[in-house]
Amino acid sequence: MHARPSLLRRHPAAAALVTALVTCTALTACAGPAPSPATSAAAQPTPPPGPASSGGTATPDDTADGNAAGEPASDAAPTQVSIPSLKIRSSLMRLGLNPDGTVEVPPAEQGMTAGWYTGGAVPGRPGPAVLIGHNDTRFGRAVFHDLKDIAKGAEVLVRGGDGRSRSFTVTGKETVDKKAFPTERVYGATEGSTLRLITCDGAFDDEGHPVDNLIVYAEPSRAEPS
Repeated sequence: MHARPSLLRRHPAAAALVTALVTCTALTACAGPAPSPATSAAAQPTPPPGPASSGGTATPDDTADGNAAGEPASDAAPTQVSIPSLKIRSSLMRLGLNPDGTVEVPPAEQGMTAGWYTGGAVPGRPGPAVLIGHNDTRFGRAVFHDLKDIAKGAEVLVRGGDGRSRSFTVTGKETVDKKAFPTERVYGATEGSTLRLITCDGAFDDEGHPVDNLIVYAEPSRAEPS
């Protein structure tokens, strides 16, 4: 039996430090962060100024070492994520912002490809790096379908544009109601490098949308510099 679509609805976000939400919506992929320091959790999201940011602006600012519009230098952007224990491997597309200020998501027809939100941190650098992937789409099983089975201590490898693979260790996971997304915990500024993987989870509502998000938290492995 074909599973119903499991797609993230873009929710607004807010916080004085860093804010962003991820939730599910029909016929779209998994949505990503969209912070704004001056809006409430019910307001339209806007982008952060760059990686490891602590606030938000209406338009992207330059990154610390990269290009305008929130795009890091090409040799810094991550190109691949793999989770050996789950036999997951995917190239990473870049996710920016839509004209309405919400975060871009991988198209449903590319459900087996995860994405990296360019307004967050580059994996391996200070701040939360956010990777977003489908659970299922209208085309069927997607890249993060088995993410719910990931165990604490599992390794996540992220390859950078420099060809180097950076190792992260899963420290925990949680399933949250979309209406109570832990914005600051996921997107809040951190001194060291952190990684978050986000997809849909839970039961379906009356419209066929998953009601929860699955969030996986990871930190650099001990052999990796923070």
